[in-house]
Amino acid sequence: MPLKLGPAGVPLSCKGRTIVEGMDDITVLGLDAMEVQTVRTIQPQHFDQYWQAGILSWKSDFEMNMHGPYYAELLGSKRERNRTLSKMETSLQAGKIINARHLTFHVGPYAEYEPGEEANEQVANVMAGVVDRVREVWGVAEEEEDYSAFPWVHEAEPSLVGIETSGRQELWGTVEEVLEVCNHVEGTVPVLNMGHIHARGHGGLRTSEDYAELFDQARKTYGGSTFYCHFAGVEHRMGNALHYTQIKKSDLKFEPFAEYLAEEGDWMDITIISDSPLLEHDAMYMLQHYDKARQRLLEIRARDDRRAKLAAQQGIDPEELKRREEEAAAARKAQMEGEEPPAAKPAKKPAAKPAKKPVAKASPGKGKGMISFEESADEDDVF
Repeated sequence: MPLKLGPAGVPLSCKGRTIVEGMDDITVLGLDAMEVQTVRTIQPQHFDQYWQAGILSWKSDFEMNMHGPYYAELLGSKRERNRTLSKMETSLQAGKIINARHLTFHVGPYAEYEPGEEANEQVANVMAGVVDRVREVWGVAEEEEDYSAFPWVHEAEPSLVGIETSGRQELWGTVEEVLEVCNHVEGTVPVLNMGHIHARGHGGLRTSEDYAELFDQARKTYGGSTFYCHFAGVEHRMGNALHYTQIKKSDLKFEPFAEYLAEEGDWMDITIISDSPLLEHDAMYMLQHYDKARQRLLEIRARDDRRAKLAAQQGIDPEELKRREEEAAAARKAQMEGEEPPAAKPAKKPAAKPAKKPVAKASPGKGKGMISFEESADEDDVF
């Protein structure tokens, strides 16, 4: 399973504040992805940084991604929609320059629409136009020298348009809505923001089974295997996300997600971006837990393989061998935790050692502790 992890923005620990310096620091930390945040709009003076980052990304296995402007009104009036699309246009241009694999966008409020088919159709129509525009921006000209500054447009696929789930009830972007649109618009990919899904579902992501159910739903509705995810702790109330927190302080835990990815995630091509206030620290935290989950899985599989071989040699069922091993382990544990009382053990009091006889006679009057001391001396004789 191709899995890439990284922070949303330049790492907090990065001494330099440019994107390229951030990429270098992310690589040193053992991570391999980054999301460039364009909260409001993209400044032209940043394009030189974007091009340098694109070159570095193209020459390495580092994945660059871009998040479009946060505030969107794609379901609003024509004027509101065009204003949002003009902001998205700059993100499309920057995405090409930076060699972005994913371009993530919000849809915004339901506005005059009710949740349902009509709103989904409108979003699908708008996103289909965005996908066409991305392909135009990435289109390879007949004259190769026209694109000599962006060599990746000849080898890489155009950016995928990501449609993000929302964390508030009044915003378009439930899991069902996002998967429905991505299923109908080629070139789009669902952006599963786990904090938003958890908040909107009133804290619904608790166990690995919850994640299994989520991705089973995605497999049936969306049908693809490429996913882009945001993960962070989240404070939420009444089905609405309030703000991101570090993972350790949230009721949204990464361990169940890591367990699911390790056990059942081989079919996915997934990128996970840390939206946490701790950025790269929580990204590394997630990587460590994923590695631990993978290691546990490998140990379990090795143990099962060993058990199957031993069972075949003994001519018994592996489950029967497992039962016997569990019984033996339980017996050893009981023996270690609850030893028999010293009085019940065979006492060895050789007559040839008169120095020990006075101690033995005094033991009943001095309590159980003295008998225990006597036993430890006898155990030394055994060894």
